[in-house]
Amino acid sequence: MGAIRVGVIGAAGRMGREVVKAVESAPDLELVAALGRADPLDGLARAGAEVAVELTHPDVVMDHLEFCVRRGIHGVVGTTGWTDERLNTLRGWLAGSPRTGVLVGPLSVGAVLTMRLAQYAARWFESVEIVEMHHPDKADAPSGAAVRTARLVAEARRAVGRGAAQPDATTTALPGARGADVEGVPVHAVRARGLVAHQEVVFGGTGETLTIRHDSTDRACFTPGFLLGVRRIASVPGLTLGLESFMDLDRDLDRDPARDLDRNLHRPGPR
Repeated sequence: MGAIRVGVIGAAGRMGREVVKAVESAPDLELVAALGRADPLDGLARAGAEVAVELTHPDVVMDHLEFCVRRGIHGVVGTTGWTDERLNTLRGWLAGSPRTGVLVGPLSVGAVLTMRLAQYAARWFESVEIVEMHHPDKADAPSGAAVRTARLVAEARRAVGRGAAQPDATTTALPGARGADVEGVPVHAVRARGLVAHQEVVFGGTGETLTIRHDSTDRACFTPGFLLGVRRIASVPGLTLGLESFMDLDRDLDRDPARDLDRNLHRPGPR
């Protein structure tokens, strides 16, 4: 098989420049189009791009993906700002192009592992809150990664019979002081110059806390996730949410670690 033909939309941005360099350095990939936000998308089709990496802005990402899906160009999307309505619209377009696949982030390997660890921890702790910190040029708040983390944590809590309610005696608060409520999980967004992308998931129980933290200090750390998505998306038609679907995280984890821990805690000791 020949190299995968890749186009990058948003190639002049900070993340776009990193992805362009990574694609050009990969022997199994070929960069055939590097488009700025204002460049005509026809350049993708003329160049014969098989996969488009989308790295622009929530205001224009839907137009870009509609163009790609209708032409059978697979998508790997780093742009955030996704809502259920937008995802359903994208699913509708993909239904009309059944061989086309689109991967929507988060696309950081570290962020995905943070989410998975948070899922495992969520069933054990009474309290959980998320703090995400990004540069002030980010368009959406909370971040897509934080929202997805909160939803996965809430799902894990529900699976073990924990409701959405958490201990909190707050009766008066300034608007937003307790963060955004994402399925019962408070999510706080910090925006400050000097930050890149950071997230903490803070769990609390009687007499202890557990903090799972991920820090991205250089945008180059995102490129392995983008390259993995580019290499895999053609084999997975339809909409894929999250890089974890391509990371084979459960290949060596065929047992539930929480169940195993519970079994070990109650195993009789030596007689």
